[in-house]
Amino acid sequence: MYKIYPKTFFVGQIVQYLPSCQSTNDEAATLIAQSDPVEGTLVVTDQQTAGRGQRGNHWEAQSGQNLTCSLILYPTFLRATEQFWLNMAISLGIHDTLHPLLGDQATVLRVKWPNDVYVGNQKMGGILIENSLQGYQLATSIIGMGLNINQTQFTYSTATSLQQQAPLPDGYDLPGFLGKLCESIEARYLQLRSGQREALRIAYLQLLYRYQEEALYEAEGRRFRGIITDVDETGRLVIVENGRQRVFAFKEVVFL
Repeated sequence: MYKIYPKTFFVGQIVQYLPSCQSTNDEAATLIAQSDPVEGTLVVTDQQTAGRGQRGNHWEAQSGQNLTCSLILYPTFLRATEQFWLNMAISLGIHDTLHPLLGDQATVLRVKWPNDVYVGNQKMGGILIENSLQGYQLATSIIGMGLNINQTQFTYSTATSLQQQAPLPDGYDLPGFLGKLCESIEARYLQLRSGQREALRIAYLQLLYRYQEEALYEAEGRRFRGIITDVDETGRLVIVENGRQRVFAFKEVVFL
């Protein structure tokens, strides 16, 4: 069993725990196809054998050391063209959970467009949101989250964890952390559902990795220096290069 006790209306009130599975997003999709899970249902595993990131990228995580889960939501109030608002709300919910735990490192906790959680220049987590549509509206959303919590050894130096950044003698209690995460995500989701979009957008931009900083990027085989100034209504990244505004969809620009 995986018991959590979040102070929420619906997020995390029902948890399906699997010691091991290929992908919690796949398990959540099967749940939706075979039954009618209530909104806020969570699928949690200790070991994800075929976890994936955005556009098929692989996610590395040691068994039982980190948080790998998927959340089922029904954001039918969002049009298909508005789905990035959900990404903003989830990113902010994750930030709200990590920020009070990170101590001095909280000042460099950032959201890297479109779906990564960074501390400084190192990745602590990722989000994979898979939506289904009904007409022009969202019908279901599966929010896959992978967060490095207690793992301290990584293949890549660009990865980090909560325990590396703000160590505790016995590490972090994963169910306790997940309970707090459910509370933070529900608060941001309800903020979105109640129409407080501008507040969400301002908070998101303030946390955006490299926001208003000149940095090096690559697009269409060419490197250039630019400044991230915004994320547009459909979730495209806005970068200004030599006074000219350019917009990029997922995978169209590489951070260097």
